[in-house]
Amino acid sequence: MAAYRELDTVVLRHDVPASGLKAGDLGAVVHVYAPEAVEVEFVTASGRTQALLTLPVQDIRPVGDNDLLAVRSTAPVRGAA
Repeated sequence: MAAYRELDTVVLRHDVPASGLKAGDLGAVVHVYAPEAVEVEFVTASGRTQALLTLPVQDIRPVGDNDLLAVRSTAPVRGAA
C-alpha cells in the first residue's frame, strides 16, 4: 500500500454521492492520519472546495502515468453555499 504525504495528488476509487464525487476524481492530501487514513480535499476546476473528507487509504490511489484528466459538471451538494 502506498504511503501518502501532504499535498500528494490522489485518485478516488469509488463514488461518494453525498459529496458529489465520482470514482476517478482527483484530490489533494491535506493531512495524513498515518498509516490508515488521510484527509483529502476535492476542488472544482475554478478552485471551489467540493468536499473535504477523511478517507481510509483503501479509498484512494496514487495518480498513474496513464491517467487522463477530464472535466465534468457536478450537481450542487446539499448544505454547500
